Amino acid sequence: MIPPGDPQLHKIGEPGGRGLILYDGVCVLCSGWVSFVASRDGERLFLFTPIQSDYGRALALKHGIDPDNPQSNAVLIDGTVNLRSDSAIAALSRLPRYGWVRAFRIVPKPLRNWAYGMIARNRYRWFGRHDVCDIGGAAYMDRVVG
Repeated sequence: MIPPGDPQLHKIGEPGGRGLILYDGVCVLCSGWVSFVASRDGERLFLFTPIQSDYGRALALKHGIDPDNPQSNAVLIDGTVNLRSDSAIAALSRLPRYGWVRAFRIVPKPLRNWAYGMIARNRYRWFGRHDVCDIGGAAYMDRVVG
């Protein structure tokens, strides 16, 4: 696990720096999404932090996400904070063979965010909830900020 004061976090989310994905670590869907991204991110562009960590909680509050009832992941990359449907598009479109995901930007943002919000509100009921925060397992531990 990467400690919050680590020098590699200095330019996180900035142009030329690594990206960061803030996610709900007790949400089965969200943790699965992080594993999906991490397993396909051969260039190791992204680091990850669960919203349940102190670092993640502070980051959530900074970007207007309620850490006790998060309704969005956040993807910080290239100087931009991407929320809701933009977060999924921003992360996935940077993975090898997933650049086509950018095409979803032609769907009006209110419609994309409505669908994202529907899933976010029902994620625990539809996909389940972990008893403890899932930080991706040992395979990704060196990419988790905690």
